[in-house]
Amino acid sequence: MTVLQHPRRRTRWRIGAFTSAVTMLLAAIGVLLTGPAQAAAGCAVTYQVSSQWQGGFGANVSVTNLGESVNGWRLTWTFPSGQRVTQAWNATVTSAGNDVTAANVSYNATIATNATVSFGFNGSWSGANTNPTAFALNGVACTGGTGPTTAPPTTPPPTTPPPTGDAMAAVAAMQPGWNLGNSLDAVGADETAWGNPRITEALLDNVRSQGFKSIRIPVTWSAHLGGAPSHTIEAAYLNRVKEVVDWALADGFYVMINIHHDSWQWINTMPTDRTNVLTKYNAIWTQLSSTFRSSSAKLVFESVNEPQFTGSSGDAQNATLLNELNTSFRTIVRQSGGNNATRLLVLPTLHTSSDQARVDELAATFTALNDRNLIATVHYYGYWPFSVNIAGGTHFDATAQKDLTDSFDRVYNAFVAKGIPVIIGEYGLLGFDRSTGTIEQGEKLKFFEYFGYYARTRKLTTMLWDNGQHLGRTSLQWSDPELIAQLKSSWTTRSGTASTDLVFNAKASAISAKTITLNLNGATFQGLRQGTADLVQGTDYTVSGSQLTLTASALTRLTGNRAYGVNATLHARFSQGVPWRINVLTYDRPILANATGTTSSFAVPTQFRGDQLATMEAKYADGSNAGPQNWTSFKEFDRTFAPNYTTNAITLTSDFFAEVNDNAPVTLTFHFWSGEKVTYKVTRSGSAVTGTVG
Repeated sequence: MTVLQHPRRRTRWRIGAFTSAVTMLLAAIGVLLTGPAQAAAGCAVTYQVSSQWQGGFGANVSVTNLGESVNGWRLTWTFPSGQRVTQAWNATVTSAGNDVTAANVSYNATIATNATVSFGFNGSWSGANTNPTAFALNGVACTGGTGPTTAPPTTPPPTTPPPTGDAMAAVAAMQPGWNLGNSLDAVGADETAWGNPRITEALLDNVRSQGFKSIRIPVTWSAHLGGAPSHTIEAAYLNRVKEVVDWALADGFYVMINIHHDSWQWINTMPTDRTNVLTKYNAIWTQLSSTFRSSSAKLVFESVNEPQFTGSSGDAQNATLLNELNTSFRTIVRQSGGNNATRLLVLPTLHTSSDQARVDELAATFTALNDRNLIATVHYYGYWPFSVNIAGGTHFDATAQKDLTDSFDRVYNAFVAKGIPVIIGEYGLLGFDRSTGTIEQGEKLKFFEYFGYYARTRKLTTMLWDNGQHLGRTSLQWSDPELIAQLKSSWTTRSGTASTDLVFNAKASAISAKTITLNLNGATFQGLRQGTADLVQGTDYTVSGSQLTLTASALTRLTGNRAYGVNATLHARFSQGVPWRINVLTYDRPILANATGTTSSFAVPTQFRGDQLATMEAKYADGSNAGPQNWTSFKEFDRTFAPNYTTNAITLTSDFFAEVNDNAPVTLTFHFWSGEKVTYKVTRSGSAVTGTVG
């Protein structure tokens, strides 16, 4: 287990007793001005330093109109100590030296009589951070007494770590969670842009009824924003998001919303376009904070999905930029008041990665913010070679398991062990984006069984990524009943598994006994069953320790006339969890045939004869690796090749041929789950491809 070293702390104070507020109340005679901004007859201004750290501070400004309604406003002041505004929200702030002007944005231009608008900003200071003492609203001075100010201490008080409390309990209550993927996060005109139907109350009701306690509703905003500087969210779209959120809250879900694919559409340009990115980002969260200010505490905000930056100078700048986004998000939400003052907020690592450096960066942000209602989040899609089936990663083996335990241990040590809750905001296998069959069924089930178990031991709340490939959005049926059964079981207990779920008997050979290894996972083996009939121990099978052996006589009976494919399905039953399915199959060595085609359309005629394809190798005559990702000879399932058991063919994709040398024969070795290996040669000549049995 990797033990996290204590992250380097960046000194930051909680102001508390050091908070200084300047309140100026004055009735002033109105002066008519030309232009869209109207004069104020009187005003009240509260300037409050909400937090301060070495070289930086946050401030909140509230402006109350004591005269007639104002439509369009600007507030001016002068910093006495050379402070500078570095970013702002709920107002457009410009500076000329020490002189500052804050102007309204589109959604807060009107201040009715006795109404108040607020905005906030982060700033920098050096030497002193003296509060400004004079303000003017639309050119009319607001003068009055100021409250006492306190200079920052020369030695900061020790930082108190966030205490364990409600956030940990709330996040535990969110387990398990489900993602409403590829709907409101779709890039396009509306939630149907990526092929899913409109979200319905019936869908959410069904998900809730299946035991899910939280729902993550990813939202992409880019196609629904007005122009700078206000970036007003399209009213119909915001109302639709709120409608879905309200449905989910009414169902009793904890609900998480975020800024989703905007992360790679425009937020990623922050290294070269920081001001515009921050303006737009802050505008979104300002509007969302206002819209959901009074929503249930079970609504959770996530700052940004899978943050990433293009054109940065490296890890240090990436960390700085993400810290700025997360900090700005937290400040905007907190200062919007209402339920947002204590709302649970979710902050991601860079790329939502659980790598140690990324975890350390986020831990430093948590230390600086010192807010007990923050949650850390990462995503987990498995050990990459296994997750996409490349480089021979066909099994959920010890390497794939260690990747999972190391990942969860890192976030546990950095956060959970210190009272900071963690949500695995998305999980699954990357190969699912192409086909849920990319990873062999039994290996897939072992991954999800262990994932659920280890997440429980590390007190991590998990949210299944589902873009429609798991639960039918209109049928409300699971595409893989075995998978959802395994997932649900893993929420509370372990299940027994085995070294394989496939028992092959070669048709060309006499049937012999077959042995598989049981993975008891703390359970005890209770028997083997076919349908409702129990097999007889000692006659049909024997058990020695963890070794389960099917006898030759039982296999002979189960295979019947020995037709190719699955002849019988058995279930190993255990004292807990779900049973383990074992398919008994008859096969013979697959037979391939010569073929011609093009780089965009080529398939190897294949008589699978009951066997199933596991992976494919590709090498040139000199032994070097061919095709994409040539650091390995084992190519990526579905991306470069895919079996089709209905049409009796193995397709080689255009992606594969795009990285095959012209007129250089490639030897393909097809590895099957029975253990058979069959070779084949393909040669590309321009766009023409020939294939021969080799």
